[in-house]
Amino acid sequence: MSRFARDISDHELADYQRTVRLILRNGLITASWPDAKALLRVRRFSSTLRSDLSDAFGYRLELHGSTARLVRAKDLIDSTQPARSRTDRVFDRRRYAYLMLCLSVLGRAGVQITLTELADSVAADAGKIPGLGLDPDRGGDRRAFVDAVGWLEVRGALTLADGSSSSWMSDPNAGEALYDVARDVLFALYRPTRMVQALPSVKALLDHAVAESANEERRVASQVARRAVVERPVVYFHDVADAVVNHLRGSALAEDLKRLTGLRVERRAEGVLLVDTANFSPDRFPGTGSIAQVAILLAVEMADRIVDPDGRRVKRMDGASQASRQAELIGLIDAGLPEAGRFTFPVVDDDPSAIPIEDPAGGDDLRFPFIPESFLRTAVSGILTRYGSSFGADWHADPDRLGAEAVDLLIRFGCVQPIPGGVLVLPLTARYRNTVATTKSRRTQRGLF
Repeated sequence: MSRFARDISDHELADYQRTVRLILRNGLITASWPDAKALLRVRRFSSTLRSDLSDAFGYRLELHGSTARLVRAKDLIDSTQPARSRTDRVFDRRRYAYLMLCLSVLGRAGVQITLTELADSVAADAGKIPGLGLDPDRGGDRRAFVDAVGWLEVRGALTLADGSSSSWMSDPNAGEALYDVARDVLFALYRPTRMVQALPSVKALLDHAVAESANEERRVASQVARRAVVERPVVYFHDVADAVVNHLRGSALAEDLKRLTGLRVERRAEGVLLVDTANFSPDRFPGTGSIAQVAILLAVEMADRIVDPDGRRVKRMDGASQASRQAELIGLIDAGLPEAGRFTFPVVDDDPSAIPIEDPAGGDDLRFPFIPESFLRTAVSGILTRYGSSFGADWHADPDRLGAEAVDLLIRFGCVQPIPGGVLVLPLTARYRNTVATTKSRRTQRGLF
């Protein structure tokens, strides 16, 4: 009998697995987000969910008022899942700053607030931050501010009682909006346990589990392994510690995740992935749309080039390790930490008994086929030529942008790794090598594997 979902009967198991996927995908559940029935599902299985999510992943499920919040333990800084506006605009640093300032202001507000009052309070706080500011007379500032407010509104932290944010964004002097403030949602969204001024680096926010015994070390490593599989598109063995690899290779992990999520773990020589057959991930690959279609066709072109017996031998190059990629990303984030008002503490080395997130293998395991940018441009041009009627005129007019966005998608899903002059093709690309594409009713349809 599985160690998870012990209290769940067979006829309830599918509903339980659907709820596990729901809370893992969204993290925050409210009366309206992601839908009106989500919170009821979580409350139905709350006791078992708390136990299983804690034991399997080291996560903490909190239920407060009309909210459910999954407090995650993070092993990596992830730049592939940014906040997005209602119009799918990716948040930049200004929008993130406005979002945090909105949370701060709303935490001090009453049960209702107008958009003008919220903007004035955020502008007062933003004016104290060098390089930020908020001027309602500037269209760019207004759009960024309304995107932050819209993010809160979608999740139920704010509920429109009267007026419209769109009319305010068009003309702050003529339009207005009145919002009801949901304090329990605000409490779930933002409850920091540490002051930002006290953080020497964003790395301090990552989980540093300390194992005091051999059994505890195995338990921590198993949680890291499960977290990696459900949070990343693919987990390569060379990117994680040996202790974690042992669990990734074992049969227990696949059985546990099948029992918890209902999804199958696919294991290859280079790593593992969770096969998403239930819309578990908000962003899927292969997927629909011009960019996703070009990305899968580009993956096929690269795979064919690598195994082409008649072509020139493809050069292999060293890939960057997970640790080096993380160090680069952490350095970029830390560069934005304000110096004013920061507290400094003595630097303490990481505990040597903590489970490392990365222990790269040596030798040829980190040498991958190199595909130059010239090949990518030619391949995208060929795809547009062969499937011309399947892509709009805008993409035909700007093939470089289409190719860049397709490559970005492949990077996000662990198919390629960018380096100067091109990309390194990672093992996951071979999974899509035999994809067959046809055109039907002016739309590209991908074949089944």
